[in-house]
Formats: sequence, C-alpha cells, structure tokens
Amino acid sequence: MARIILLLLTLFVFCACKKNVKTQAQVDDEKIIAYLEKNSLNATKTESGLYYIIDSIGTGISPSSSSTVTVAYKGYFVDEKVFDQSNSSGIKFNLSQVILGWTEGVPYFRKGGKGRLLIPSALGYGNQARNGIPASSVLIFDIHLIDVH
Repeated sequence: MARIILLLLTLFVFCACKKNVKTQAQVDDEKIIAYLEKNSLNATKTESGLYYIIDSIGTGISPSSSSTVTVAYKGYFVDEKVFDQSNSSGIKFNLSQVILGWTEGVPYFRKGGKGRLLIPSALGYGNQARNGIPASSVLIFDIHLIDVH
C-alpha cells in the first residue's frame, strides 16, 4: 500500500511540475506580445504564431509562397539589436527558399507594401544558432515589398 501511495505522490508531483513548463512557442509569443505592448503596436496573429503589421498594403500584385520577390528589409531582435539589413534597392529571392516566417508573411503584402513581420523561432531558425542569430530567437523584420517577379 505504501508503494502505491508513493507512486501516486510521485506522479502527482511530476504532473504538477510539468504544468509550469512553458513551450518555446509560449515563450516566443510572450516576447512578441511584450514587444508589441512596449511599442504600442497592433498586429495580426496567424494560426502558425506569426504576427504581422501592415503599414501600407501596396497597390500591385500579391506574391504567392513560391514567388520570386525583391524586398528591402531590416532584421532585428526584440531588444532592437539589428542582425541584418539590405540596402534600399532590396534583395531578390524566391519565397520558397527563405525562413518559413517570410514564406508565410510576405504574401500578406502587395507590390509596394510596407510593414513588419514578428516571427517566432519555429518559423525562423528554430533551436539552431545561425550567422550570429542565437538559437530560439524571435526575429522582427521591417519589410518593403519592392517587386513581385
């Protein structure tokens, strides 16, 4: 009987502790929400956890997730430290060959559109560090969709 009680107590403690463990998605979401609140920004959240802000939708065509686009951008962390930036003429690339946050987020804009993508780590580089970007980083990009090819 004592063994059963000990087993049940152990299971209870294990289950109770597990409830307080946050997933990386929850941690990322909290960071994004705190950033939005700190900067008095309103964003739309998608099912995947991506947040986007449209400052100007643009007037041209919208890209698909496999379109080639030219985008001028600035990438930074929630502490606003810049990790990458294009020049004003932008960079041309295919949306199927970039991080998932871009593949999903850029098609919300039309040619000429401007805004911001707030990308949870799962839609960025995940738990892998890459080119000076720490593992599990929330990424923020100011974007200008210059052209859809």
